[in-house]
Amino acid sequence: MIKSYGQMINETLDEEMEKDKSIFLIGEDIGVYGGCFGITKGLYEKYKGRVIDSPMSEAAITGLGIGAAMNGLKPIIEIMFMDFMTLIYDQLFNHASIFSYLSNGEISVPLVIRVPAGAGRGYGTTHSKTLVSPLMHIPGIKIVAPSNPTDVKGLLKSSIKDKDPVIFIEHKLLYQEKQEIKEENIPLGKAKIVKEGGDILVISYSKTLLDCLDVANNLDKEGVSVEVLDLRTIKPLDMDLIKKCVEKIGKVLIVEEGYSTCGVSSEIIAKINES
Repeated sequence: MIKSYGQMINETLDEEMEKDKSIFLIGEDIGVYGGCFGITKGLYEKYKGRVIDSPMSEAAITGLGIGAAMNGLKPIIEIMFMDFMTLIYDQLFNHASIFSYLSNGEISVPLVIRVPAGAGRGYGTTHSKTLVSPLMHIPGIKIVAPSNPTDVKGLLKSSIKDKDPVIFIEHKLLYQEKQEIKEENIPLGKAKIVKEGGDILVISYSKTLLDCLDVANNLDKEGVSVEVLDLRTIKPLDMDLIKKCVEKIGKVLIVEEGYSTCGVSSEIIAKINES
């Protein structure tokens, strides 16, 4: 069956909430309105009291989520735009990420933070950022960024089951992307070769992965063979697969929608050189 990226998020949330009564959703306008991008439509009516419209305070949403996660619930919170992740940096850096370390693993924080990211919709400078690298710096947090509807389902299910905080990045331009859905169990931390090649390795994730595939397919017609690797999980990186691909091809291009200074690309290049 062909379904969209946005549909798969909604469907996965529905399936997991039906199975597990400890899961609840909280965020700005995610209830009655169904979310800024319509992703949670229908869930407010189906799961009374478990889909919560919050006040306009990212800090409050995240603080409540952390506390609930530490006390046996499984909160899935939504931050309306990735730009507003700066408003929860204290909760992430000084709270969510450290309790497992402070308690010697006895306290876990199974919190999923869904967040739309990226430019291209004309929302301006304060609603179009892709703030992956500053979040990547925080120990104890996982970062996931699916590029297609099938991966959305597998990765979101794995994120919900994880005992650590997971930031689940959804590029706004991907919500309407459609494909034939395959049911796959996709563990966090595992990248995937989505196109094989021999002349150059291109590493990317999320929306830019699709851009890379378009270019790679066009280069095929010119006799240039491009291998494309989808990170899927940005933290932890699948360095085993990256290293294997680099050893095979030797030439690497990394493409991201983010900052070149201290960026995701910089980190991958550093790790490749270390290896």
